[in-house]
Amino acid sequence: MIIPALDLIEGKVVRLHQGDYGQQRDYGSDPLPRLQDYERQGAQLLHLVDLTGAKDPAARQIALLKTLIAGVSVPVQVGGGIRSRDDVAALLAAGAARVVVGSTAVKDPEEVQQWFREFGAEAIVLALDVRIDANNRKEVAISGWQEAAGVTLEEVIEQYQPFGLKHVLCTDISRDGTLSGSNVALYQDVAARYPEVSFQSSGGIGSLDDIAALRGSGARGVIVGRALLENKFTVAEAISCWQNG
Repeated sequence: MIIPALDLIEGKVVRLHQGDYGQQRDYGSDPLPRLQDYERQGAQLLHLVDLTGAKDPAARQIALLKTLIAGVSVPVQVGGGIRSRDDVAALLAAGAARVVVGSTAVKDPEEVQQWFREFGAEAIVLALDVRIDANNRKEVAISGWQEAAGVTLEEVIEQYQPFGLKHVLCTDISRDGTLSGSNVALYQDVAARYPEVSFQSSGGIGSLDDIAALRGSGARGVIVGRALLENKFTVAEAISCWQNG
């Protein structure tokens, strides 16, 4: 499915280039009308990233997230600096269908495996951001991509398989925010290796051709952010392309 995404800083819709808070582009203070429009056009799942909360968990935009989630009738997955069990519980209580967990899943797997036990595998999406070298080694990066984790994408997935891992949002860092197309080979590779996991492609979608290229890759979802904000195409067009080519 097509998964429209908004990144939020202090109530504003923004995009960071390659995760850099210093390279921020603002797209207005209207996240709810945007989400409602995405839903009207047929989106069946929405994706929110709380960048304020990612930087400072004490400043998490819970009130805003509650309002946004209540304002649409489709499920919403939410991420951004999830570091503790209480963060997960707070977002689920705010109405999130799933919580997206990134660096903490890599740095503290035993803690996050406990969340799988408590909240269920359906409620958690692992967000794994990778840098791919010339030998096709998929090195996971953490802490806003500042740090190499020393583990591969496959190693992290296999740590969570015994806990029922169902959802992985996988980003090729080199493509993120670039509108230069998705890394189709990455999703073909991991989806074939782990057919029981539902992979969400993230990073690089700039045109309907990029969406068409992912059809048949094994990715079950495509996160689309900047391209929608910049009117490269509509949600309805993206859904039609994904379903019909």
